[in-house]
Amino acid sequence: MMRQYDDPVSVQRGQVQRQEAPAHFLWRGHLWRVCEIVSHWVETGAWWEHDEVQALLGVEDAASSRVSGVGSGVSMEALLAQREIWRVQAARGRHGHRGVFDLSFDPSSGTWRLIGCQD
Repeated sequence: MMRQYDDPVSVQRGQVQRQEAPAHFLWRGHLWRVCEIVSHWVETGAWWEHDEVQALLGVEDAASSRVSGVGSGVSMEALLAQREIWRVQAARGRHGHRGVFDLSFDPSSGTWRLIGCQD
């Protein structure tokens, strides 16, 4: 079972399985070495949940008082926000404990977060 987190991590990229990917990360004071890239995907933000978008689509309980101000309450960056998710197998030390981790990269802020762990 994958446990959910939302912890900041420090990530160093490098060549892993012939691709530019997370190679090492520091989480809760421990350095983890990426052994394998399990999966990689890109997620978009929940743009469909913004009141302004729901008002444009005619959703009943949308903020009708804001309909006249459509576009003023949400930025295009918020609507198009994306993050990269890297599911990696990593080990602590050379032959240490292994686990599977989900690392999230937000290109707009340049920050990394550990969002899931199965160890």
